[in-house]
Amino acid sequence: MLQEMKNKVWIYSKTLLPTRHGNFDVYVFRNQIDYKEHLAIVAGDLSDGKDMPVRIHSECLTSEVLGSLKCDCREQLEGALAMIAARGRGIVLYMRQEGRGIGLGNKIRAYALQESGFDTVEANHMLGFPDDLRNYDISAAMLEMLDVSSVQLITNNPRKISGLESNGVVVSGRIPLEIEPNDVNKDYLETKARKSGHLLKFDKDDQPQLDLSA
Repeated sequence: MLQEMKNKVWIYSKTLLPTRHGNFDVYVFRNQIDYKEHLAIVAGDLSDGKDMPVRIHSECLTSEVLGSLKCDCREQLEGALAMIAARGRGIVLYMRQEGRGIGLGNKIRAYALQESGFDTVEANHMLGFPDDLRNYDISAAMLEMLDVSSVQLITNNPRKISGLESNGVVVSGRIPLEIEPNDVNKDYLETKARKSGHLLKFDKDDQPQLDLSA
């Protein structure tokens, strides 16, 4: 299955990209599955390929470009880039799966429903979608092409672990990514934990904190 995927995914371009988090090698992947361009943002030497710190990050235009406070996506992206730069090695796969796979237009429709009091999962269901449409077959093929044999996955989402493992990626560990909530996204983070199984916990003041014990 993975070999078949590799035949449909290829590296289109690569360059060195200096950023405020450090210098990264950026690979653009093209594919014949969803026909989108996905990125691998790489720090350091990948030659041994073992226990590689990896973040699978889904595109979020509203947060990362417009500065929306409704989610924690921008902080997670920047936190992951800073983390792998500090560790001296690692990969952020930037996947073009806006709105957990439902696309930008439907994500904005879901936001409008949330303004009426529905949570993120309820809004997706009202639009006829499951709470998460993302898959990890292309991500797995990208890691294989980068000669990564096992990953330490930077995530709070167990579905990402199972999604990679079901596509043949060895997940040797999990690295939590702690993000401070704001007044706008507290309910969003609570819904992640309560309905989507994210490894978050809440203190006595109902402030979400990452469960670092998992």
